[in-house]
Amino acid sequence: MIRIDHIGIAVRELGTSNELFHKLLGEAHYKIEAVESEHVSTSFFKIGESKIELLEASDPESPIAKFIEKRGEGIHHIAFEVEDILAEIKRLEADGFVPLNREPKRGADNKLVVFFHPKSSGGVLVELCQSLETMD
Repeated sequence: MIRIDHIGIAVRELGTSNELFHKLLGEAHYKIEAVESEHVSTSFFKIGESKIELLEASDPESPIAKFIEKRGEGIHHIAFEVEDILAEIKRLEADGFVPLNREPKRGADNKLVVFFHPKSSGGVLVELCQSLETMD
């Protein structure tokens, strides 16, 4: 693990939440991106070396829509940047962590991502991410 890459926050409405986080952080978001495979729109704020990722559902059946329906808006996941996502998946699986997807998939911010079930990680949805620019 290299560092905390970002904290993902589920929101009902990206525009309203962008305004709120702009006021809170004193900086505007630097990027909005749709991730069609996850049925989500994202907005990123840079905070030092880390980021805040706001996630708005683009489909009522998306994981973010279901999360908000069940728990309301709030912290959805914590993401860790890794050098070798495949090696980290194997390492974590060997230690009992349960991946939600065994093969990394393309996520937001030009990254490959994999998520681990919160039941295997102390109630926290964990994401590993590796920049596509560092892939061989």
